[in-house]
Amino acid sequence: MPATNSRKILFDTIRAILRRGFRQSEVKAIDGALDALHGSEPDTERDSSVQDRVTCGPCLDESPPAIGPRGTALIKRFEGCARLRPDGLIEAYPDPGTGGDPWTIGWGATGPDGTGGRIAAGTVWSQDQCDTRLENDLKRYAQGVARAIGDAPTTQNQFDAMVSFHYNTGAIARATLTRRHVASDYEGAAAEFARWNMAGGRVLKGLVRRRSEEAALYRRAD
Repeated sequence: MPATNSRKILFDTIRAILRRGFRQSEVKAIDGALDALHGSEPDTERDSSVQDRVTCGPCLDESPPAIGPRGTALIKRFEGCARLRPDGLIEAYPDPGTGGDPWTIGWGATGPDGTGGRIAAGTVWSQDQCDTRLENDLKRYAQGVARAIGDAPTTQNQFDAMVSFHYNTGAIARATLTRRHVASDYEGAAAEFARWNMAGGRVLKGLVRRRSEEAALYRRAD
C-alpha cells in the first residue's frame, strides 16, 4: 500500500478516536514520528498532500488571531449603526433591556467614549468614529476569546461565532459554552448559545435570533 494511503488511514483513525480534527502542529509531530520510525527524511511534497487531506472536515488550526468577515458581518447586522441624525452624525441610544444604561452608540459600542468620559445620553459620533471604534473593539474582543480558549483547536467560523457572542455578552471567560468548546464538545458548545437570550430579566427576540445565527455559524463547516 502506498505510504501516503497508510498515513491517511492512521490519521483518520486517530481523528475518529479524538472526535476532532488536527492542529497543524499535531500533524507535523505525527508525521515527524512516522518519518523517524521508517528511518526516512520528510518528503515535503508528500507531507503537504497528506496534511491537506487529514486536517480537513473542518480544518482545526491553531486559534485564529482575528475575527473574519463572516463574524464581522454578523455583528454589524445585529448591532446596526442606529440613530443617524439629519446632520449625518450618530447619537447614543438606551439599552433595550433596561431603557437606560448601558447607553450604546454606533456598532454596539458601550463604556468609555474615547475622550475620558462614558457613552451616555447625548453622546454623538461621526460615522468614522463609529467604524474606528468597531475595528478596535473587535481586536480587543478577539483577544479575549483567544485567551479564554487557549490552544483548543478552533475553526475560523467557531472563533467568529464566539467573538460575536463575547462582543454582545462579555461572558466568554465564564460561559459554559467556552468550557464545552475547550473540551472539544462542539455540539454541546453550539447548544449553549441559545441560553443567552435575556436582557433586563426578559427574553428578547433580537437576542434569540442572534444566538441562533451565532450557533449556525459555529456549526458551519466551510
